[in-house]
Amino acid sequence: MIQVEPTQQSCGAFVTGVNLTKPMNTATVAAIRAAWLDHHVLIFPDQPMSREDLVRFVETVGPIGDDPYIAPMDGHDKIAAVQRRADERGKLFAEAWHSDWSFQVRPPSGTCLLGITIPPRGGDTLFSNQHLALERMGEALRAKLEGKTAVHCAAGAYADDGKYADGNYDGAMDIRTSDSAHARQGHPLIRAHPETGRPGLFAGSYVIGFEGVDAEEGRALIGEVRQWQDWAEFVYRHEWQPDMLVMWDNRSVLHQATGGFEGYDRLLHRLTIADDAGYYLPPAATG
Repeated sequence: MIQVEPTQQSCGAFVTGVNLTKPMNTATVAAIRAAWLDHHVLIFPDQPMSREDLVRFVETVGPIGDDPYIAPMDGHDKIAAVQRRADERGKLFAEAWHSDWSFQVRPPSGTCLLGITIPPRGGDTLFSNQHLALERMGEALRAKLEGKTAVHCAAGAYADDGKYADGNYDGAMDIRTSDSAHARQGHPLIRAHPETGRPGLFAGSYVIGFEGVDAEEGRALIGEVRQWQDWAEFVYRHEWQPDMLVMWDNRSVLHQATGGFEGYDRLLHRLTIADDAGYYLPPAATG
């Protein structure tokens, strides 16, 4: 039976009592998904998983999604390498608050990262609980956000002239920019979690404006939302270890990379959990 120990911060829990290098039974999968919904970020320490183990785990907890603009690692068509060389001095990948691929029509439910090469210092990942951010928001700001549809777009990062385009980025990440990144997608700024029904904010760095709101007013509103979303009381700071798997709910949290590990290589293996409508286990299995 798995053991779940909350971080005692805004979100997150450590999960032990399960060996992710082996297939899991239905009861274990149900317990993991229930803990995921409760805590939004799950941390599995001491899991020396192979690439095949990682794929099997994700296929068990939810369907594997795509990672647009990031090429899969050599020799494996599903896993992406999140990496940085010891000598890199340029832009840090994913250094702004975001929900993965929120610019898609159906953004992914979650993301899994497995620590492979972990520096002795730095490289923490921050998670911000967007249910708490909404619950503790003042009435004046919430009134401004009610009913708003946020416009998400990846152009600033992944267009051919974006932050990660050739000439702007020279790092170990295998990023493939494209003009398709200019596409725009609207999502409710305040929305109910599709499984729990709990309302939360759904925004982040891919938001470029709001439907029906002029550009200047939209920029000001984006600034207010971003200033609120990363208050310390909403944030869990995660410290990595080798062989540690972290699984988070993109519908509930924003996340952000941090630096501080200059002079050291860093490598994590990444898989995305697709929007899994229709996948959810029946009540009898999850109870």
